[in-house]
Amino acid sequence: MKIVILDGKALNPGDLSYGHLNQYGEVTIYQRTETEAETIQRIGDSEIVLVNKVPITEAVLNACPNIKLICVQATGYNIVDCKACASRGIPVTNVPTYGTAAVAQFTMALILEMCHRVGLHNHSVHQGDWAKAESFCYWLTPQMELAGKTLGIIGFGRIGQAVGKLAAAFGMKVITYNRSESEEGRKIADYVDLDTLFTQSDIISLHCPLFPETEKIINSANIAKMKDGAMLVNTARGGLVDEEALVEALQSGKLRYAAVDVVSQEPMSEDNPLLRTRKCIITPHIAWAPVESRQRLMDCVEENIRAYLKGQPQNVVNM
Repeated sequence: MKIVILDGKALNPGDLSYGHLNQYGEVTIYQRTETEAETIQRIGDSEIVLVNKVPITEAVLNACPNIKLICVQATGYNIVDCKACASRGIPVTNVPTYGTAAVAQFTMALILEMCHRVGLHNHSVHQGDWAKAESFCYWLTPQMELAGKTLGIIGFGRIGQAVGKLAAAFGMKVITYNRSESEEGRKIADYVDLDTLFTQSDIISLHCPLFPETEKIINSANIAKMKDGAMLVNTARGGLVDEEALVEALQSGKLRYAAVDVVSQEPMSEDNPLLRTRKCIITPHIAWAPVESRQRLMDCVEENIRAYLKGQPQNVVNM
């Protein structure tokens, strides 16, 4: 059994090991794969393909007829032509949950950063501003308490619910908009319609998938419904936000701050409009990246391979 990993560095920059996969066959690891031609050449006659962000198109499938299983080393699987795989009897597997705690924790870190601008004040102190201050303390931005504020969560799956629990521990009221409701969800938040969420929330956090109906759900029309001085967090998908509209709202003062871990194009383009405003905190898609969550992801990928080889495939998204 030949196994190829097309973009190993995306998941494992060197602090983890793929050695556990050797028991299932001959493993070839490529750190990065840039082009479709390179993808085809590197897959060759491999039967199991592991990818994180490398597209597996119908052209790739046509050129590599030996493929028997595609393991996406992530939760999202839109980089694979799942329909074309299904028509060829090729199961595509994903990792449905591995970073719930990590992403929820990072979401709260971004919220707290918007409230206190810890990084800004740390930088100021190290520049000598506190040593020159006339008083025992100073602050460069208004400080904000979370207790009593309303957090609106769009998308209330595992991560959204984990964020809701953390927010409640800070004394926040939690409301959510989701396509369906659950008893577990009702223990954490009040379900509301989307307009109510926009109008009542002091902070909005995005945790929904990127579908045609959610693309640019944060747009000029919906921003206009939000409270003056509200804040936005996005640790889900960059395409959920109309970035030009968000910048306009930040620059006009309609929104106080935004904090995003994802953008519309990754790696981020040099002309991304979010770079035009200091009111947007931007991190390079790292909410999922603690070593603990990446190890869980790798373990699940191995389990997906093992289950397939036993004739009992699991976490299949296209059949």
